[in-house]
Amino acid sequence: MQVTETLSEGLKHEFKISVPASDLDAKAGAKLVDLKDKVRLNGFRPGKVPVGHLKKVYGRSVMAETIDQTIRDTNTQLFTERGFKLATEPKITMPTEQAEVEELLSGKSDLTYTVAIEVVPAIALADFKTFQVEKPVADVSDSDIDEAIKRIADTNRGYAAKAEGAKAESSDRVTISFKGTINGEAFEGGTGEGIQVVIGSNTFIPGFEEQLIGIGANETRTLKVAFPKNYMSEKLAGQPAEFETTATLIEAPQDLVIDDEFAKTLGLESLDKLKEAARERLVAEYANATRQRVKRALLDRLDEAHRFEAPSSLVDEEFNLMWNSVKAEMDSAGKTFADEDTTEDKAKEEYHKIADRRVRLGLVLSEIGEKNKITVTDDEVGRAVIERARSMPGREKEVWDYYRSNAQALAQLRAPIYEDKVVDFILELANVTEKKVSREDLYKDDEEKTAA
Repeated sequence: MQVTETLSEGLKHEFKISVPASDLDAKAGAKLVDLKDKVRLNGFRPGKVPVGHLKKVYGRSVMAETIDQTIRDTNTQLFTERGFKLATEPKITMPTEQAEVEELLSGKSDLTYTVAIEVVPAIALADFKTFQVEKPVADVSDSDIDEAIKRIADTNRGYAAKAEGAKAESSDRVTISFKGTINGEAFEGGTGEGIQVVIGSNTFIPGFEEQLIGIGANETRTLKVAFPKNYMSEKLAGQPAEFETTATLIEAPQDLVIDDEFAKTLGLESLDKLKEAARERLVAEYANATRQRVKRALLDRLDEAHRFEAPSSLVDEEFNLMWNSVKAEMDSAGKTFADEDTTEDKAKEEYHKIADRRVRLGLVLSEIGEKNKITVTDDEVGRAVIERARSMPGREKEVWDYYRSNAQALAQLRAPIYEDKVVDFILELANVTEKKVSREDLYKDDEEKTAA
């Protein structure tokens, strides 16, 4: 075997490899001898078929298998000897001219091919004991609990019919029937009977609920609205519409006393038990927010501490996934880059930076996990599947069967578990200090990102 490196630029390498025809012939011959005891041909007793006859019948297919196996074995040997860790599958270029292929399959010519690869760079891991990580912690206050219970009460508030002749006001619940048209033509999904809408709940398309203010029972109005540009139906998105709407009932929200009786309507013994449940839920929510803040800070620290050239093939793949998603969302919403106060070129540059960061962090986390023998067990993945199934009541078996028969879906569940275990490993070594913050400060970063 002769190996010549024809390209070495950064993480990219290319080799020209030549394997003598005699080596291929010897390997193919061994395969034919092994085949002798396995095939059954008319006119020959089992195991008595001459190798020469087998070569006439199966020679080309056996040689094709031999070439394929030789390429795999040769590449593995080459990459192992040079300590290469591949970023993506190698790109192999074989002879394509018919005459060359025939010569190769007939065993008359050497196997000559090129293999192009991109490798993962050697990653020098930082000393995680030097990492300083701040852990924001918010206590659940009595006022937080009161606000949470008030939100629960608002969603469970009762309504009572208003007096005859009363008009609808903000926060009232109006029962309506409507028929929608666009340019005078009815459209699918544009009619409704006995639909309840709370004015100010923002559950209907923008402008619809506000036009119900002042309507009375048995009164009919024509509401003029426009569907949002990002509406789920492409046919309706951005279209102006009119809804002939009749109110059949006007109801006002009832005062709700938050006491033991209210708690019992929710299946709890008392108001104290409701407060305990609200506290437990808030504690879990705050803990999750803290976890996300700490994880984000740690990933930022890992990014700063591990600056290296990421394989361009992986970066391009990650960028394309993100960019296609961004373009699809913008097209759906009818937005342009000018609407976002940027240009397509600038946006591409920013997303390319994000892709580069994601790839580098993924390689760093993988390296940490590999060197410290961090693994995800089948039991851990199984528990994740169970949790996913529980989140979809009534469809548990469907979810279970989906993951059981879909290796890629299971891998997508395994990846975040692995990432969290590596993060926990680093946090065990890092110097983590707690800092008391308010609820507002705990969620501040998330709220700012949402606004942006």
